Amino acid sequence: MFSKVTGPVRLADRVAAVLAEEIESGRLAEGDKLPTEVELVKQLGVSRTVVREAVSRLRNAGLVEPRQGLGVFVMPRRTRPLDIEAEAAGTKIKVLQIVEVRRAMEGEAAGLAAERATPDDVARMREALDAIDSAVAAGGDGVDEDLAFHRSIAESTGNAVMVSTVRYLGEVMRSGIRVTRANEARRRDFIEAVRQEHHAIVAAIETGDATAARDAARHHMKHAAARLQDADERFWTETEDLDVDLDAAP
Repeated sequence: MFSKVTGPVRLADRVAAVLAEEIESGRLAEGDKLPTEVELVKQLGVSRTVVREAVSRLRNAGLVEPRQGLGVFVMPRRTRPLDIEAEAAGTKIKVLQIVEVRRAMEGEAAGLAAERATPDDVARMREALDAIDSAVAAGGDGVDEDLAFHRSIAESTGNAVMVSTVRYLGEVMRSGIRVTRANEARRRDFIEAVRQEHHAIVAAIETGDATAARDAARHHMKHAAARLQDADERFWTETEDLDVDLDAAP
């Protein structure tokens, strides 16, 4: 059904584009079941990791719906939700734009958390920070743990819309966060700076200082952008296939 996917563009983007075209053209109609993961790997000539990432993007775009034990099905045509993956062309531009959005969202979340967090909420934030340290020490990228830390801040606000928004943005921005952390992992001083910035956010929340918490969260994102700007062109070239490089082989 599909031709093998090759070329310099990130493979997950290419696969998502191929599948989206099948859906938008009507060749895959509402209610149709996508080929299985194994079949897509064979037809497209890519890894399972790439297929999963591509399907995740289609799900975030409202094009498909996974059904437990049944497969992935094409959704009815409707107004599509925000598709961040398709908004920016270049990897560097897209990741820096993601950091800008995170600075606004996470700054406000941290400020509200400082006003509302309970001691148990703060304890969960510190547990999340320990999980990041453990993941990095074990050789992982810490992406899931990083997302969990920021979700713990949002959850402590008691604002259900904030929680849902941060959770949604975290999922659709996962690849950008992965690139950010990969860049920070290049240097020990970057790793330690990120660690200190995270702890500064929690410390401000724990003391109930909303202004300091907002400033700490925005400071973290501002420095994340600066660290990305510091990366050379070789790093950005390598990140074109970062989804494959950081995940397990098929």
